[in-house]
Amino acid sequence: MKVLYFDCFSGVSGDMMLGTLLDLGVNQEAFIEELDKLNLDGYEVVIEKKVKNAIRVTDVDIIIEKHHSHHHGDAVHHHHRNLTDIEKIIDDSLLKSSIKDFAKRVFKEIAKAEGKVHNKSINEIHFHEVGAIDSIVDIVGVSICIDLLGVDKVYSSPLHDGTGFISCQHGMLPVPVPAVMEMLEDSKIPYVIENINTELVTPTGLALIKCLACEYGVMPPMVVDKVGYGAGKRDTGRFNALRGVVGTLVHKSNNDEEVIVIETNIDDMNSEILGFVMEKLLMNGALDVFYTPIYMKKNRPGVMLTVLSDAEREDELSKIILSETSTLGIRKFISKRQVLKREEKKVDTKYGEIRVKVSYTGEFIKTSPEYEDCKKAALENKIPIHRVYDEAKNAL
Repeated sequence: MKVLYFDCFSGVSGDMMLGTLLDLGVNQEAFIEELDKLNLDGYEVVIEKKVKNAIRVTDVDIIIEKHHSHHHGDAVHHHHRNLTDIEKIIDDSLLKSSIKDFAKRVFKEIAKAEGKVHNKSINEIHFHEVGAIDSIVDIVGVSICIDLLGVDKVYSSPLHDGTGFISCQHGMLPVPVPAVMEMLEDSKIPYVIENINTELVTPTGLALIKCLACEYGVMPPMVVDKVGYGAGKRDTGRFNALRGVVGTLVHKSNNDEEVIVIETNIDDMNSEILGFVMEKLLMNGALDVFYTPIYMKKNRPGVMLTVLSDAEREDELSKIILSETSTLGIRKFISKRQVLKREEKKVDTKYGEIRVKVSYTGEFIKTSPEYEDCKKAALENKIPIHRVYDEAKNAL
């Protein structure tokens, strides 16, 4: 499966994404040929290879003619389009229906956010920067490039944005700008604010990522075919670009899954309390809990508490560790694990009913009688526990 990963370490905007896709190998002549089907005049697309921070990037500029008319004969610098106007431009074009549908979805996402921010319906929103020709070209252009690139799935890293204020049509607005914050609501997009005094994530960039990406986080396991960079326009004091990676997704086994590993080192706690912590963590859904003997600073003997958790219980288990132990902090990371197909069966033995865990690996079957059941049967029948284990396995 061919996949695309956007690494948004310096934010994302429409022109940065367009530059990235062209840098990944989208044929420029085919791109311009498709863009001409938009039947929109009054602009020129300038595509240049540049070097930023000693790294080659593709820079895309949409040059708007100072005085011009678009295909309806209205002067753009006096014309504020609403969503219906923009959708008509797209629908009247000769572009493929899939390209049109994606572009309209992106504009609708922006219109919804702007509408809520300004307390208006989506069709009452008069697009300014977003509705200008350059943004129409950016959004439709990205849609064209995704189609030409032929990727099956798109992934994205967390989005990094700056802080401070930025000047726009509505005056000085805080960064992240209100429309961006609105689009983040209930999106589950991981967002990182950095101490950079400018806007890194634009409404257009966020809407594109939100409508493209199926998952967010670290780059999925893939064989990398090509890497591209789209230049950012602002001077941020560091490498300002959007990175794109195209490759083939590595096949994931049906038995592979991801778990959250939570760890902390402890050297100043009563061991009885540590036992209680383990029980509480397991009772609250931890997949596994264990202690590892370690030596800490000044050669103090201690333990490393390790907890395996699924994503849903991560926060709850973290709170238990921080409240029930003496630690001041915890470490977290995502780990992959491969598990066998498992099921539980009940077998009848002369010592009573015993639960048995059964797992499969190829042609082999592994069995493990449930300890608590075996313990109970052994005590009730006053026999060694291994006889219960053997009887359960024979019965199975």
